Amino acid sequence: MRVGVFDSGIGGLTVVKSLREHGLFEEIIYFGDTARVPYGVKDQNTIIRYALEALEFFKNFDIDLLIVACNTVSAYALDALRTQAPFEVVGVVEAGVLATCNALSSTDASILILGTKATVRSQAYEKQLHVRGFTRLSSKATGLFVPIVEEGIFEGPVLESLMEHYFADLATPDAIILGCTHFPLIEAQIARYFSDAPRLIHSGEAMVEYLHVTHGLSRRARTCDMKFFASENPEALKAVAAQWLRL
Repeated sequence: MRVGVFDSGIGGLTVVKSLREHGLFEEIIYFGDTARVPYGVKDQNTIIRYALEALEFFKNFDIDLLIVACNTVSAYALDALRTQAPFEVVGVVEAGVLATCNALSSTDASILILGTKATVRSQAYEKQLHVRGFTRLSSKATGLFVPIVEEGIFEGPVLESLMEHYFADLATPDAIILGCTHFPLIEAQIARYFSDAPRLIHSGEAMVEYLHVTHGLSRRARTCDMKFFASENPEALKAVAAQWLRL
């Protein structure tokens, strides 16, 4: 099977890493809209327009499935993509919700959702979790983590100061949904801030779990051919991919 993975920038490579490690696909086509990252500060119409333009890129490939690795696009543009796509489209929000429900033994658990301003504003996670009985939900827009990660800053005083800015007034939750695919790259630091107490929900691992449950996909490929494309500076994206994925 050949899968497409779309993200607003480089963060979706965290999803690619999980897909590759679990051997779900023989080929992965990745596109990062690096020229217009971040999407999380854009309005809904712009997010949908950008997503549909990315869809036209993927129509050039004979893919079996498109994974929307961007939480913001998953929150706002999934229906529009599904309407116009000639292949199935799945998003990380629904995957994250499933993984959260499976990870927690009680609906009384407290859940903190981290994401961009647009993702938090959409309340996409809250709406789906409420339906499943969870009520102790809070969210925090932590969009500045995106450019920090895009700059390759994964630890150190800058990140520590930013976490203190965002988290100082928060109680430690039972679980944290990393509602942006950039955030798993700093998940160890986020966990450490909260004394490693919360269960962290990672979009990449959540997508693997989702595809197993909903599509019956499990390890099928010993090797995985990967192609990386970007709307700006594709060589920089490939360099990051080589580093993160150890290619």
